[in-house]
Amino acid sequence: MPAVSLPPKENALFKRILETRYQLLQLRPAQRASWIGYAIAYHLLEDYEMAAKILEEFRKTQQTSPDKVDYEYSELLLYQNQVLREAGLFREALEHLCTYEKQICDKLAVEETKGELLLQLCRLEDAADVYRGLQERNPENWAYYKGLEKALKPANMFERLKIYEEAWTKYPRGLVPRRLPLNFLSGEKFKECLDRFLRMNFSKGCPPVFNTLRSLYRDKEKVAIVEELVVGYETSLKSCRLFNPNDDGKEEPPTTLLWVQYYLAQHYDKIGQPSIALEYINTAIESTPTLIELFLVKAKIYKHAGNIKEAARWMDEAQALDTADRFINSKCAKYMLKANLIKEAEEMCSKFTRHFIEITDDQFDFHTYCMRKITLRSYVDLLKLEDVLRQHPFYFKAARIAIEIYLKLHDNPLTDENKEHEADTANMSDKELKKLRNKQRRAQKKAQIEEEKKNAEKEKQQRNQKKKKDDDDEEIGGPKEELIPEKLAKVETPLEEAIKFLTPLKNLVKNKIETHLFAFEIYFRKEKFLLMLQSVKRAFAIDSSHPWLHECMIRLFNSAAKMVYYLDSSSQKRAIELATTLDGSLTNRNLQTCMEVLEALCDGSLGDCREAAEAYRASCHKLFPYALAFMPPGYEEDVKITVNGDSSAETEELANEI
Repeated sequence: MPAVSLPPKENALFKRILETRYQLLQLRPAQRASWIGYAIAYHLLEDYEMAAKILEEFRKTQQTSPDKVDYEYSELLLYQNQVLREAGLFREALEHLCTYEKQICDKLAVEETKGELLLQLCRLEDAADVYRGLQERNPENWAYYKGLEKALKPANMFERLKIYEEAWTKYPRGLVPRRLPLNFLSGEKFKECLDRFLRMNFSKGCPPVFNTLRSLYRDKEKVAIVEELVVGYETSLKSCRLFNPNDDGKEEPPTTLLWVQYYLAQHYDKIGQPSIALEYINTAIESTPTLIELFLVKAKIYKHAGNIKEAARWMDEAQALDTADRFINSKCAKYMLKANLIKEAEEMCSKFTRHFIEITDDQFDFHTYCMRKITLRSYVDLLKLEDVLRQHPFYFKAARIAIEIYLKLHDNPLTDENKEHEADTANMSDKELKKLRNKQRRAQKKAQIEEEKKNAEKEKQQRNQKKKKDDDDEEIGGPKEELIPEKLAKVETPLEEAIKFLTPLKNLVKNKIETHLFAFEIYFRKEKFLLMLQSVKRAFAIDSSHPWLHECMIRLFNSAAKMVYYLDSSSQKRAIELATTLDGSLTNRNLQTCMEVLEALCDGSLGDCREAAEAYRASCHKLFPYALAFMPPGYEEDVKITVNGDSSAETEELANEI
């Protein structure tokens, strides 16, 4: 049956692909790419039965010896098996896999697929044997332990723990079998297993151990146990170079204490205590001033504390230790951009960016290549990835920023520079006015010459287009439109541009409340009341207590305070009280929220309330002493960053005082 679950647009597109593939098959029935393409078209339409039939008929035409291993034939068999699995024919897929196992090159894929199919068919003992075999191949793969758990179906926590205890004995140096039980253990048993895990990592010097344990920080009880253990390690290592004074055995090397302090800095940063975090990271830097990871963490601490300029300075220090590290260079450029150090960021970017040639059109060759080489599993995965590419968190983040920019451009459009010049001429003398007119004429003449050059270049490219077929793809599009900041900032229809970024989010990221709240903001400005109602209802179904949702419903809480003043300017005092409440019971009393409230007080959203803004700033400064946004009046951060991390002595003294 063709899929009814596909969106209408995709369903219509795949049907057109099917028609095209059928015509190609009629024109070139002897080519295997025609048969493969026809089968893939049915697969994309989720008509698995027809796709499987076509693949089977095509397989029968392939003359291959049962004892001979052929890569292309192997990939065809694995793709055929994938279609059977997606059709829900698990028994047939397992029989198919066992029948052609000897002719498949990718033995790991065979075993992993076999384990999944045995689980689907409830043949749990056989599935357990398969996953134990996979663990022997790679004891650090999380998926194999999860598969073994599904096969053994432990009745309680102790039976579940027994699975991992067996792995401890079998793979004594394995970290994953010691990490996974920490997700479900609690109390003393959790503390005992965590103690073993941390000691192994600190002794070996494993920098990512904090990232490995980050998911545990949702549980306050576990966080307290982590802190108790690691603080105890630091105290003991300082006094006797052992994890515990009662331990028997050889002393730990000095690097163990370094990694413990490195972890503690990240720990206290995570739980919102930047002062203690800075103490630990500064101690670690004093002992080992050449370790890049320490400077990275210090930069992150300052960033999370709200001092992005100081964060950029320390990230630049890290970059200076290894100027060839592309990751550090990109991180440094990112921090400089956040600190509004545009020129320094551009110079940093020049160290790791290269000239990239667009290859979008070349992907047409890739489509035919996959058909010929039978790399069908990867090809279908790529097609499915392209359908959901804008579901990626990075696209969501970029789209969110773009929508926010267009909303601000709609609310506060940039003024025309020419109009500003005209307004200034009223106060000019005749001599100054004549000088300005001459300057404007020269600029106009220069722009005209540049335009003529562009037109001449365009005509030349169009002439060459007929002669040079090799450059056809490049020349068809003509000269590319320049990305002129002034032109981009003065877009005529900012809301329409915002909708271009919103549409993929509405189709692919429906589960995020921000998608529907951004939709509300756009439709609110377009006065599309039914779409506003639709957006609010969808957001309410996801999280009915979200503060931004309340703002959208009646501009409540922080932004609701703006609406109180908007609806009735006489209620300014009440609006300010709502916005500036810093009661500890508030669930969203964080740095970002407080910065937004201060911005609302200063930009006139609640009327003239300078005294309230200053009082609120002082209160926030006590809560977030490192945040630049809440520094007292007259404070200026004189941080001048060079690309190699140099800074003035005054800045260094200021940083030490902070």
